[in-house]
Amino acid sequence: MIYLKTEEEIELLRKANLLVSATLAEIAKVVRPGVTTRQLDTLAEQFIRDNGAIPTFKGFPAGFKDADPFPASICTSVNNIVVHGIPDDTPLKDGDIVSVDCGTFLDGFCGDSCYTFCVGEVSEEVKMLLKTTKESLYKGIEAALPGHRLGDIGAAVQTHCEAQGYGVVREFVGHGIGREMHEDPAVPNYGNRGTGKQLKNGLCIAIEPMITQGSYEIALLPDRWGVTTRDYKPAAHFEHTIAIHHGKPDILSTFEEIEAIEGKQY
Repeated sequence: MIYLKTEEEIELLRKANLLVSATLAEIAKVVRPGVTTRQLDTLAEQFIRDNGAIPTFKGFPAGFKDADPFPASICTSVNNIVVHGIPDDTPLKDGDIVSVDCGTFLDGFCGDSCYTFCVGEVSEEVKMLLKTTKESLYKGIEAALPGHRLGDIGAAVQTHCEAQGYGVVREFVGHGIGREMHEDPAVPNYGNRGTGKQLKNGLCIAIEPMITQGSYEIALLPDRWGVTTRDYKPAAHFEHTIAIHHGKPDILSTFEEIEAIEGKQY
């Protein structure tokens, strides 16, 4: 069931999402060669808890019955890992990229956002993948207008990325968000304009393109969480939570502080 949010609920969602954004900005300050993703996870969990919230990813139940709950507060997906990478003690290297997906639970509502960071000096080819993926996120957001349909969002993302020769992951999609991290509806990053459920004021969704440099085919890692590209080429992931609010998309998370810290890399 799709649950449309009130003005008050949207503001509570904004508060939770701005905390996610602030957490990602803290990570932006320390991402560099030699840092481990476990160190990033420790920083994120402490920051979230210090701000009176709970990291929603920690202990999140797996989609596979034989997998353990997620053991960390953030997902850290390095290079060819598309999504749901588990933080570990492997140091990041110059030229890596790492997608950091973060969630919070604050005052009864959830925040969810993701940003793909450059580690040191990254190739221009990979920067173009990141640039196109981030652009596609905003193309999808622009299509999230009352009266439009879910397919309009997916088509906007897919058209932009495939025009540059990139792959659009099919198996993982965006989602509704509110008191639960994942609510209806599913929000694919592909589709046909004019199809799917109609968008209405009060709808709150997380739009999150997961885009690959090569084939969009993916495979599950042995840990039953991380997902890799089958061709081992890099993947990028950007995510904003938005509300369709007063007739337009209202972005509840922000990349502004991250981009101020990182500078104009792509």
